[in-house]
Amino acid sequence: MASTRPELDPAQPTAPDYRELVHGFTWDHAREALAGLPGGHGLNIAHEAVDRHVDEGRGDQVAIRCVAADGSMTAVTFAQLRQETSRFAHLLGSLGVRRGESVVSLLGRQHEQYVVCLGTLKAGAVFSPLFSSFGPDPIRERLLRSRASVLVTTESLYRRKIAPQLAELPYLQHIVLIGRHDGADEGADERLIGFDEAMAEQPTEYDVAATEPSDPALLHFTSGTTGLPKGAVHVHDAVVAHRVTAGLALDLHPGDVFWCTADPGWVTGTSYGIVAPLTIGATLVSYAGEFEAAAWYRILADQHVTVWYTAPTALRMLMRYGADLPRSHDLSTLRHVASVGEALNPEVVRWGQEALGLPIHDNWWQTETGAIMVSNYPGMPIRPGSMGRPMPGVQVTTLALGDNGRARVEDGKVTPAGVGESGELAVRAGWPSMFRTYLDDEERYRACFADGWYLSGDLASLDADGYLWFVGRADDVIKSAGHLIGPFEVESALLEHPAVVEAGVIGMPDELAGELVRAYVTVRAGLDADEALRLDLVAFARRRLGGLAPKEILFDEHLPHNSSGKVMRRVLKARALGLPEGDVSTMERVP
Repeated sequence: MASTRPELDPAQPTAPDYRELVHGFTWDHAREALAGLPGGHGLNIAHEAVDRHVDEGRGDQVAIRCVAADGSMTAVTFAQLRQETSRFAHLLGSLGVRRGESVVSLLGRQHEQYVVCLGTLKAGAVFSPLFSSFGPDPIRERLLRSRASVLVTTESLYRRKIAPQLAELPYLQHIVLIGRHDGADEGADERLIGFDEAMAEQPTEYDVAATEPSDPALLHFTSGTTGLPKGAVHVHDAVVAHRVTAGLALDLHPGDVFWCTADPGWVTGTSYGIVAPLTIGATLVSYAGEFEAAAWYRILADQHVTVWYTAPTALRMLMRYGADLPRSHDLSTLRHVASVGEALNPEVVRWGQEALGLPIHDNWWQTETGAIMVSNYPGMPIRPGSMGRPMPGVQVTTLALGDNGRARVEDGKVTPAGVGESGELAVRAGWPSMFRTYLDDEERYRACFADGWYLSGDLASLDADGYLWFVGRADDVIKSAGHLIGPFEVESALLEHPAVVEAGVIGMPDELAGELVRAYVTVRAGLDADEALRLDLVAFARRRLGGLAPKEILFDEHLPHNSSGKVMRRVLKARALGLPEGDVSTMERVP
């Protein structure tokens, strides 16, 4: 039976029907759109993203527009990017970096980040970005685990986060500093190298390393609820999925102006903030400033952005400013808006239609998947609250749960969940951007698979029409009186109350029910977080959710978020129970 949930028409009737997208799709056919290395052997992400465009006569096209915090803009063409990435590849060679070795960047949204990423890949080394807001401890841990001999960072970040712990970084042989001039500091560590001076000495032509599709290319660290951060390794073949998903899920085409607001220190900022748009031949926009609603709308208008990829948290923050602010800017070039980082609440989808004239297209993927796996496609009716349907070439299902809240595996076999039932979201192994291991932890990697499926750790339900609905992380789901309660559903209902800006929901231990639902909410500026409002929220939630409603509602002005905008429910729970917070290296810091 078809779903009766309301749909939004994305108003793009020229987009292909979903069945047309899926029918006959193969990854081998998708690979035919790539150039491949000269001579017909091998595949290299940097060649697909940069050099091929110059070889095919598009060198004068702007590849990157770097917008500074003050609004000034620097444009970099594909031809310039080819020269700069070639210089950096030569620099790595002069420092003794060999193919397959890791190069780490600790940078923000700046021109050099793109040069370092693509130059590293061009040299056949492995690019590993770190979030510039990391504290010293998570930086040290990741540098040690990657065994990188080269780090590229800024003078400021070096002095604050690297210099105090140099003695604890034995693998680090060279630190390339942006903003440093050689000889500026007497007695400076001999490992320090000035970026500009070192780059100026290198040739501008470079023969791209003859990497194979299965050669390591990217190393992304991702934190779990327990244990050390996991180093997910991706290969050059991932570019096939980057290119295809950017075209199908994000409606990105050559010549588009694309803004991905994700920090380049995370997988989204690499896969879709660097590789995908450049591979397709779009112009990407990079903004170095912090979030500020008016500034963001100015960038959309002034840069004539056509495709915008951002996070639900950012969209909810923009919602606080109403619909008049976006309407005061000329956003007529904006054609497609998509969101990633956490599940997208239905009211945000509808707000996009009201304020921007465009619905927000949710999609789902993870660091481990490397690229978008599920999406609301252009031209496909949107069911607000749904992640959409699987990518062509990707088989996604939900698996029946065992007593531990994860997919039930019996004699090595899994069982599909029923239509509408909560199950663990799983992807059939074998797509090009699938991670190939966890660095130095093959056992942990193998534990992610069962019966040929990658087990995501996310819970979802699948409706009769093939739309997927996010329930929550397996370790977030609340078990109360025999019922599984998804915190996202509760949070979404609370966010529909006009006083609520953010919500985080956890389960608290209870002798009778097992767990009771507790909600933490942030209210809009200017409102009193008092007992009257709390009682109003309790009644509102009960009306909306019945037995799923939170038994407790507490006010919190600073909910913990990670850098991609997700409310860190495990941190909320640890604080509530007086337990250690675990790995909080990905947490956003409140100024």
